[in-house]
Amino acid sequence: MQSLADLLQAGVRGRIVLVRADLNVPLDGSHVTDDGRVRASLPTIRALVDGGARVVVCSHLGRPKGAFEAKFSLAPVAERMSNLLGWPVPLADFDQNGGVAGQAAAELVAKLDDSDVMLLENLRFDAGETSRDPVARAGFADRLAALTSYGVGSGAYVDDAFGAVHRAHASVVELAARLPHYAGGLVLRELEVLKRLSARPATPYVVILGGSKVSDKIAVIDALLPKVDRLLIGGGMCFTFLAAQGHDVGGSLLEETMIDTCARLLKLAGDRLLLPTDVVVADRFAADAKTSVVKADAIPPGLMGLDIGPQSAAAFGAALEGAATVFWNGPMGVFELAPFAEGTRTVAEAVASLPSALTVVGGGDSAAAVRQLGIDETRFGHISTGGGASLEYLEGKSLPGLAALSDGTS
Repeated sequence: MQSLADLLQAGVRGRIVLVRADLNVPLDGSHVTDDGRVRASLPTIRALVDGGARVVVCSHLGRPKGAFEAKFSLAPVAERMSNLLGWPVPLADFDQNGGVAGQAAAELVAKLDDSDVMLLENLRFDAGETSRDPVARAGFADRLAALTSYGVGSGAYVDDAFGAVHRAHASVVELAARLPHYAGGLVLRELEVLKRLSARPATPYVVILGGSKVSDKIAVIDALLPKVDRLLIGGGMCFTFLAAQGHDVGGSLLEETMIDTCARLLKLAGDRLLLPTDVVVADRFAADAKTSVVKADAIPPGLMGLDIGPQSAAAFGAALEGAATVFWNGPMGVFELAPFAEGTRTVAEAVASLPSALTVVGGGDSAAAVRQLGIDETRFGHISTGGGASLEYLEGKSLPGLAALSDGTS
Protein backbone atom coordinates (compact mmCIF):
# COMPACT_ATOMS: atom_id res chain seq x y z
CA MET A 1 0.00 0.00 0.00
CA GLN A 2 1.61 3.25 -1.14
CA SER A 3 1.25 6.27 1.09
CA LEU A 4 0.75 10.00 0.74
CA ALA A 5 4.45 10.37 1.54
CA ASP A 6 5.28 8.23 -1.51
CA LEU A 7 3.14 10.46 -3.71
CA LEU A 8 4.70 13.64 -2.37
CA GLN A 9 8.17 12.23 -2.91
CA ALA A 10 7.28 11.44 -6.53
CA GLY A 11 6.15 15.05 -6.98
CA VAL A 12 2.68 16.52 -7.30
CA ARG A 13 3.23 20.04 -8.63
CA GLY A 14 0.65 20.79 -11.30
CA ARG A 15 -0.95 17.37 -11.06
CA ILE A 16 -4.67 16.90 -10.38
CA VAL A 17 -5.02 14.84 -7.21
CA LEU A 18 -8.46 13.46 -6.40
CA VAL A 19 -8.81 13.17 -2.63
CA ARG A 20 -11.62 10.95 -1.37
CA ALA A 21 -12.43 12.47 2.01
CA ASP A 22 -15.15 11.63 4.50
CA LEU A 23 -17.05 14.89 4.93
CA ASN A 24 -20.30 13.24 5.99
CA VAL A 25 -20.97 15.73 8.76
CA PRO A 26 -24.15 16.76 10.59
CA LEU A 27 -25.86 19.91 9.34
CA ASP A 28 -28.24 22.36 10.94
CA GLY A 29 -29.87 23.79 7.86
CA SER A 30 -27.00 25.50 6.06
CA HIS A 31 -24.31 25.13 8.73
CA VAL A 32 -22.00 22.32 9.85
CA THR A 33 -22.72 21.49 13.51
CA ASP A 34 -19.77 19.13 14.06
CA ASP A 35 -16.71 19.81 11.89
CA GLY A 36 -14.57 16.97 13.28
CA ARG A 37 -14.37 15.13 9.97
CA VAL A 38 -13.66 18.33 8.05
CA ARG A 39 -10.75 19.12 10.36
CA ALA A 40 -9.50 15.55 10.10
CA SER A 41 -9.26 15.91 6.30
CA LEU A 42 -7.07 19.02 6.41
CA PRO A 43 -3.58 17.59 7.06
CA THR A 44 -3.63 15.57 3.83
CA ILE A 45 -5.09 18.49 1.86
CA ARG A 46 -2.49 20.90 3.24
CA ALA A 47 0.36 18.51 2.46
CA LEU A 48 -0.77 18.30 -1.17
CA VAL A 49 -1.22 22.07 -1.36
CA ASP A 50 2.30 22.56 -0.01
CA GLY A 51 3.55 20.26 -2.76
CA GLY A 52 1.84 22.33 -5.44
CA ALA A 53 -0.91 19.86 -6.34
CA ARG A 54 -4.26 20.92 -7.74
CA VAL A 55 -6.55 19.27 -5.24
CA VAL A 56 -10.05 18.04 -6.06
CA VAL A 57 -11.81 16.83 -2.91
CA CYS A 58 -14.81 14.52 -3.17
CA SER A 59 -17.13 13.06 -0.55
CA HIS A 60 -20.64 11.88 0.14
CA LEU A 61 -23.06 13.38 2.66
CA GLY A 62 -26.17 11.64 3.93
CA ARG A 63 -28.22 9.25 1.85
CA PRO A 64 -29.57 10.99 -1.26
CA LYS A 65 -31.20 8.68 -3.78
CA GLY A 66 -28.85 9.13 -6.75
CA ALA A 67 -30.13 12.59 -7.68
CA PHE A 68 -29.61 16.17 -6.55
CA GLU A 69 -31.25 17.07 -3.22
CA ALA A 70 -30.50 20.54 -1.89
CA LYS A 71 -30.54 19.42 1.74
CA PHE A 72 -27.59 17.12 1.04
CA SER A 73 -25.47 19.67 -0.82
CA LEU A 74 -21.85 20.01 0.28
CA ALA A 75 -22.11 23.82 0.10
CA PRO A 76 -21.98 24.19 3.93
CA VAL A 77 -18.95 21.91 4.00
CA ALA A 78 -17.18 23.99 1.35
CA GLU A 79 -17.85 27.09 3.43
CA ARG A 80 -16.50 25.47 6.60
CA MET A 81 -13.45 24.07 4.82
CA SER A 82 -12.74 27.53 3.37
CA ASN A 83 -12.86 29.03 6.87
CA LEU A 84 -10.55 26.38 8.31
CA LEU A 85 -8.01 26.54 5.49
CA GLY A 86 -8.09 30.32 5.27
CA TRP A 87 -8.74 30.56 1.54
CA PRO A 88 -11.73 29.92 -0.75
CA VAL A 89 -12.65 26.36 -1.62
CA PRO A 90 -15.13 26.59 -4.52
CA LEU A 91 -17.82 23.96 -4.91
CA ALA A 92 -18.52 22.63 -8.39
CA ASP A 93 -22.13 23.09 -9.46
CA PHE A 94 -24.20 19.99 -10.00
CA ASP A 95 -24.68 19.63 -13.75
CA GLN A 96 -28.22 18.50 -14.56
CA ASN A 97 -26.87 16.76 -17.66
CA GLY A 98 -23.43 15.60 -16.53
CA GLY A 99 -24.03 15.25 -12.82
CA VAL A 100 -21.30 15.49 -10.18
CA ALA A 101 -18.44 15.06 -12.66
CA GLY A 102 -20.06 16.86 -15.59
CA GLN A 103 -19.18 19.97 -17.56
CA ALA A 104 -19.53 22.33 -14.60
CA ALA A 105 -17.01 20.31 -12.60
CA ALA A 106 -14.65 19.98 -15.58
CA GLU A 107 -14.65 23.73 -16.18
CA LEU A 108 -13.79 24.44 -12.54
CA VAL A 109 -11.02 21.80 -12.53
CA ALA A 110 -9.55 23.29 -15.70
CA LYS A 111 -9.23 26.68 -13.97
CA LEU A 112 -7.25 25.35 -11.02
CA ASP A 113 -3.74 26.66 -10.44
CA ASP A 114 -1.04 24.90 -8.48
CA SER A 115 -1.96 24.65 -4.76
CA ASP A 116 -5.65 25.37 -5.41
CA VAL A 117 -8.38 23.30 -3.73
CA MET A 118 -11.94 22.67 -4.91
CA LEU A 119 -14.78 20.42 -3.85
CA LEU A 120 -17.07 18.28 -5.99
CA GLU A 121 -20.74 17.99 -5.13
CA ASN A 122 -22.09 15.07 -3.12
CA LEU A 123 -20.92 11.87 -4.79
CA ARG A 124 -24.21 10.16 -3.98
CA PHE A 125 -26.05 12.58 -6.24
CA ASP A 126 -24.85 10.19 -8.96
CA ALA A 127 -26.57 6.81 -8.83
CA GLY A 128 -23.35 5.18 -10.04
CA GLU A 129 -21.61 5.85 -6.73
CA THR A 130 -23.57 3.27 -4.75
CA SER A 131 -25.08 1.21 -7.58
CA ARG A 132 -24.90 -2.58 -7.43
CA ASP A 133 -24.49 -2.54 -11.20
CA PRO A 134 -20.74 -2.75 -11.93
CA VAL A 135 -21.24 -1.00 -15.27
CA ALA A 136 -22.87 2.01 -13.58
CA ARG A 137 -20.15 2.18 -10.94
CA ALA A 138 -17.43 1.92 -13.59
CA GLY A 139 -19.02 4.67 -15.67
CA PHE A 140 -19.09 7.08 -12.74
CA ALA A 141 -15.50 6.21 -11.81
CA ASP A 142 -14.45 6.88 -15.41
CA ARG A 143 -16.02 10.35 -15.30
CA LEU A 144 -14.32 11.16 -12.01
CA ALA A 145 -10.93 9.91 -13.20
CA ALA A 146 -11.26 11.95 -16.41
CA LEU A 147 -11.14 15.13 -14.34
CA THR A 148 -7.45 14.52 -13.67
CA SER A 149 -6.63 15.01 -17.37
CA TYR A 150 -6.71 18.80 -16.88
CA GLY A 151 -3.52 18.82 -14.88
CA VAL A 152 0.16 18.58 -15.70
CA GLY A 153 1.20 14.97 -16.19
CA SER A 154 -0.70 12.04 -14.72
CA GLY A 155 -3.38 12.42 -12.11
CA ALA A 156 -3.47 10.59 -8.79
CA TYR A 157 -5.98 9.33 -6.26
CA VAL A 158 -5.63 9.60 -2.47
CA ASP A 159 -8.09 7.79 -0.26
CA ASP A 160 -8.26 9.56 3.09
CA ALA A 161 -11.87 8.59 3.85
CA PHE A 162 -11.46 5.89 6.47
CA GLY A 163 -15.15 6.19 7.30
CA ALA A 164 -15.98 4.88 3.82
CA VAL A 165 -13.36 2.15 3.24
CA HIS A 166 -15.87 -0.54 4.19
CA ARG A 167 -18.09 0.49 1.27
CA ALA A 168 -17.58 -1.01 -2.20
CA HIS A 169 -18.54 2.27 -3.88
CA ALA A 170 -17.25 3.76 -7.11
CA SER A 171 -15.17 6.51 -5.51
CA VAL A 172 -13.72 4.09 -2.97
CA VAL A 173 -12.88 1.03 -5.06
CA GLU A 174 -13.08 1.71 -8.81
CA LEU A 175 -11.08 4.97 -8.74
CA ALA A 176 -8.11 3.16 -7.24
CA ALA A 177 -8.11 0.85 -10.26
CA ARG A 178 -7.98 3.80 -12.68
CA LEU A 179 -5.37 6.08 -11.16
CA PRO A 180 -2.08 5.80 -9.28
CA HIS A 181 -3.44 5.35 -5.77
CA TYR A 182 -2.23 6.17 -2.28
CA ALA A 183 -3.44 5.92 1.31
CA GLY A 184 -3.84 9.28 3.01
CA GLY A 185 -2.38 10.06 6.40
CA LEU A 186 -5.71 9.69 8.17
CA VAL A 187 -6.29 6.19 6.78
CA LEU A 188 -2.79 5.11 7.76
CA ARG A 189 -3.20 6.46 11.28
CA GLU A 190 -6.51 4.64 11.70
CA LEU A 191 -4.92 1.38 10.52
CA GLU A 192 -1.98 1.78 12.87
CA VAL A 193 -4.30 2.13 15.86
CA LEU A 194 -6.67 -0.67 14.85
CA LYS A 195 -3.78 -3.08 14.33
CA ARG A 196 -2.71 -2.39 17.91
CA LEU A 197 -6.22 -3.21 19.08
CA SER A 198 -6.58 -6.39 17.06
CA ALA A 199 -3.12 -7.96 17.18
CA ARG A 200 -1.71 -8.11 20.72
CA PRO A 201 -3.32 -5.30 22.72
CA ALA A 202 -1.67 -4.41 26.00
CA THR A 203 -3.65 -5.74 28.96
CA PRO A 204 -5.83 -5.19 30.87
CA TYR A 205 -7.93 -4.61 27.74
CA VAL A 206 -11.36 -3.07 28.35
CA VAL A 207 -14.01 -2.63 25.65
CA ILE A 208 -17.06 -0.40 26.14
CA LEU A 209 -19.95 -0.87 23.75
CA GLY A 210 -23.15 1.16 23.60
CA GLY A 211 -25.60 2.31 20.99
CA SER A 212 -29.06 1.08 20.26
CA LYS A 213 -28.90 -2.42 18.79
CA VAL A 214 -27.16 -5.63 19.79
CA SER A 215 -27.49 -6.79 16.18
CA ASP A 216 -25.17 -3.98 15.07
CA LYS A 217 -22.44 -5.09 17.48
CA ILE A 218 -22.80 -8.87 17.68
CA ALA A 219 -20.00 -9.63 15.22
CA VAL A 220 -17.51 -7.36 16.97
CA ILE A 221 -18.48 -8.79 20.37
CA ASP A 222 -17.80 -12.31 19.08
CA ALA A 223 -14.45 -11.17 17.65
CA LEU A 224 -13.28 -9.24 20.71
CA LEU A 225 -14.59 -11.38 23.55
CA PRO A 226 -11.66 -13.84 23.49
CA LYS A 227 -9.23 -10.90 23.79
CA VAL A 228 -10.80 -8.62 26.40
CA ASP A 229 -10.46 -8.59 30.15
CA ARG A 230 -13.68 -6.63 30.65
CA LEU A 231 -16.62 -5.88 28.34
CA LEU A 232 -18.92 -3.06 29.48
CA ILE A 233 -22.35 -2.89 27.86
CA GLY A 234 -24.51 0.26 27.95
CA GLY A 235 -26.86 2.14 25.67
CA GLY A 236 -30.09 0.75 24.28
CA MET A 237 -28.44 -2.59 23.56
CA CYS A 238 -28.07 -3.34 27.28
CA PHE A 239 -31.80 -3.97 27.63
CA THR A 240 -31.70 -7.03 25.39
CA PHE A 241 -28.96 -8.43 27.62
CA LEU A 242 -31.05 -7.64 30.70
CA ALA A 243 -34.01 -9.41 29.08
CA ALA A 244 -31.74 -12.41 28.46
CA GLN A 245 -31.17 -12.51 32.23
CA GLY A 246 -34.93 -12.76 32.67
CA HIS A 247 -35.65 -9.14 33.62
CA ASP A 248 -38.63 -7.09 32.46
CA VAL A 249 -37.31 -4.00 30.65
CA GLY A 250 -40.59 -2.07 30.48
CA GLY A 251 -40.87 0.05 27.36
CA SER A 252 -37.12 0.08 26.74
CA LEU A 253 -35.60 -0.75 23.38
CA LEU A 254 -35.59 -4.51 22.97
CA GLU A 255 -34.50 -6.83 20.14
CA GLU A 256 -36.45 -9.96 20.96
CA THR A 257 -34.79 -11.94 18.19
CA MET A 258 -31.40 -11.35 19.85
CA ILE A 259 -32.29 -12.52 23.37
CA ASP A 260 -30.95 -16.05 22.84
CA THR A 261 -27.76 -14.61 21.35
CA CYS A 262 -27.30 -12.37 24.37
CA ALA A 263 -27.85 -15.34 26.68
CA ARG A 264 -25.09 -17.21 24.84
CA LEU A 265 -22.71 -14.25 25.19
CA LEU A 266 -23.49 -13.86 28.89
CA LYS A 267 -22.66 -17.52 29.48
CA LEU A 268 -19.49 -17.29 27.40
CA ALA A 269 -18.22 -14.07 29.00
CA GLY A 270 -19.05 -14.86 32.60
CA ASP A 271 -18.03 -12.12 35.01
CA ARG A 272 -16.00 -10.34 32.30
CA LEU A 273 -19.23 -8.82 30.93
CA LEU A 274 -20.60 -5.94 33.01
CA LEU A 275 -24.17 -4.67 32.61
CA PRO A 276 -25.84 -1.64 34.21
CA THR A 277 -27.33 -2.16 37.65
CA ASP A 278 -29.42 1.02 37.52
CA VAL A 279 -30.88 3.09 34.69
CA VAL A 280 -32.45 6.49 34.09
CA VAL A 281 -36.05 6.01 32.93
CA ALA A 282 -38.73 8.29 31.51
CA ASP A 283 -42.19 7.93 30.06
CA ARG A 284 -41.24 9.65 26.82
CA PHE A 285 -38.29 10.57 24.66
CA ALA A 286 -37.99 14.30 25.37
CA ALA A 287 -35.66 16.80 27.03
CA ASP A 288 -38.40 17.87 29.46
CA ALA A 289 -39.58 14.35 30.31
CA LYS A 290 -39.95 13.42 33.96
CA THR A 291 -37.08 11.11 34.87
CA SER A 292 -36.15 8.80 37.70
CA VAL A 293 -33.43 6.29 38.52
CA VAL A 294 -34.49 2.68 39.06
CA LYS A 295 -32.82 -0.67 39.46
CA ALA A 296 -32.02 -2.23 36.10
CA ASP A 297 -33.93 -5.36 37.07
CA ALA A 298 -37.02 -3.41 38.20
CA ILE A 299 -38.00 -1.10 35.34
CA PRO A 300 -41.69 -0.16 35.77
CA PRO A 301 -44.11 -1.02 32.97
CA GLY A 302 -44.56 1.84 30.51
CA LEU A 303 -41.23 3.49 31.32
CA MET A 304 -38.20 3.27 29.08
CA GLY A 305 -34.52 3.25 29.98
CA LEU A 306 -32.67 6.08 28.23
CA ASP A 307 -29.33 6.14 30.07
CA ILE A 308 -27.29 4.09 32.49
CA GLY A 309 -27.69 5.23 36.08
CA PRO A 310 -25.12 6.90 38.36
CA GLN A 311 -24.29 3.64 40.18
CA SER A 312 -23.62 1.92 36.86
CA ALA A 313 -21.56 4.82 35.53
CA ALA A 314 -19.40 4.71 38.67
CA ALA A 315 -18.99 0.93 38.34
CA PHE A 316 -17.96 1.31 34.69
CA GLY A 317 -15.43 3.95 35.71
CA ALA A 318 -14.02 1.62 38.37
CA ALA A 319 -13.75 -1.20 35.82
CA LEU A 320 -11.59 1.08 33.67
CA GLU A 321 -9.06 1.78 36.41
CA GLY A 322 -5.67 0.35 35.54
CA ALA A 323 -6.63 -0.47 31.93
CA ALA A 324 -3.76 -0.46 29.44
CA THR A 325 -5.98 -0.54 26.33
CA VAL A 326 -9.52 0.81 25.94
CA PHE A 327 -11.83 0.73 22.93
CA TRP A 328 -15.11 2.62 23.26
CA ASN A 329 -17.84 2.52 20.62
CA GLY A 330 -21.37 3.76 21.28
CA PRO A 331 -22.90 6.14 23.84
CA MET A 332 -24.31 4.97 27.15
CA GLY A 333 -27.62 6.76 26.62
CA VAL A 334 -29.40 9.36 24.56
CA PHE A 335 -26.62 11.89 25.12
CA GLU A 336 -28.18 14.44 22.77
CA LEU A 337 -30.78 15.19 25.47
CA ALA A 338 -29.43 16.63 28.73
CA PRO A 339 -31.39 14.37 31.14
CA PHE A 340 -29.82 11.29 29.52
CA ALA A 341 -26.24 12.47 28.94
CA GLU A 342 -24.57 11.87 32.30
CA GLY A 343 -23.83 8.18 31.78
CA THR A 344 -21.96 8.92 28.56
CA ARG A 345 -20.22 11.91 30.14
CA THR A 346 -19.02 9.90 33.15
CA VAL A 347 -17.71 7.04 31.03
CA ALA A 348 -16.03 9.43 28.59
CA GLU A 349 -14.32 11.25 31.44
CA ALA A 350 -13.17 7.94 32.90
CA VAL A 351 -11.64 6.92 29.56
CA ALA A 352 -10.04 10.34 29.12
CA SER A 353 -8.47 10.05 32.58
CA LEU A 354 -6.20 7.17 31.54
CA PRO A 355 -3.17 9.04 30.16
CA SER A 356 -0.86 6.02 30.11
CA ALA A 357 -3.31 3.75 28.28
CA LEU A 358 -4.09 3.46 24.58
CA THR A 359 -7.60 4.93 24.54
CA VAL A 360 -9.53 4.70 21.27
CA VAL A 361 -12.92 6.29 20.64
CA GLY A 362 -14.51 4.30 17.84
CA GLY A 363 -16.00 7.11 15.79
CA GLY A 364 -19.67 7.71 15.04
CA ASP A 365 -21.88 8.77 17.94
CA SER A 366 -19.06 8.26 20.45
CA ALA A 367 -16.90 10.87 18.73
CA ALA A 368 -19.91 13.18 18.42
CA ALA A 369 -20.60 12.78 22.13
CA VAL A 370 -17.04 13.74 23.06
CA ARG A 371 -17.37 16.98 21.13
CA GLN A 372 -20.95 17.77 22.16
CA LEU A 373 -20.17 17.21 25.83
CA GLY A 374 -17.19 19.53 25.59
CA ILE A 375 -14.52 16.98 26.54
CA ASP A 376 -11.03 17.86 25.32
CA GLU A 377 -10.31 15.54 22.38
CA THR A 378 -6.56 15.57 23.05
CA ARG A 379 -7.17 13.61 26.27
CA PHE A 380 -7.89 10.51 24.16
CA GLY A 381 -5.22 8.53 22.36
CA HIS A 382 -7.22 8.37 19.14
CA ILE A 383 -10.69 9.38 17.98
CA SER A 384 -11.67 7.43 14.89
CA THR A 385 -13.49 9.05 11.99
CA GLY A 386 -15.15 5.78 10.98
CA GLY A 387 -17.33 3.92 13.45
CA GLY A 388 -18.64 1.33 11.01
CA ALA A 389 -15.27 0.80 9.35
CA SER A 390 -13.57 0.43 12.74
CA LEU A 391 -16.03 -2.24 13.83
CA GLU A 392 -15.74 -4.20 10.59
CA TYR A 393 -11.95 -4.10 10.77
CA LEU A 394 -12.01 -5.40 14.34
CA GLU A 395 -14.46 -8.10 13.25
CA GLY A 396 -11.73 -9.33 10.90
CA LYS A 397 -13.52 -8.41 7.68
CA SER A 398 -11.69 -7.42 4.51
CA LEU A 399 -12.53 -3.78 3.76
CA PRO A 400 -12.99 -3.10 0.01
CA GLY A 401 -11.34 0.32 0.08
CA LEU A 402 -8.21 -1.00 1.77
CA ALA A 403 -8.04 -3.97 -0.58
CA ALA A 404 -8.25 -1.60 -3.55
CA LEU A 405 -5.40 0.51 -2.20
CA SER A 406 -3.31 -2.59 -1.63
CA ASP A 407 -3.56 -4.17 -5.05
CA GLY A 408 -5.22 -1.59 -7.28
CA THR A 409 -8.05 -3.87 -8.36
CA SER A 410 -11.77 -3.60 -7.83
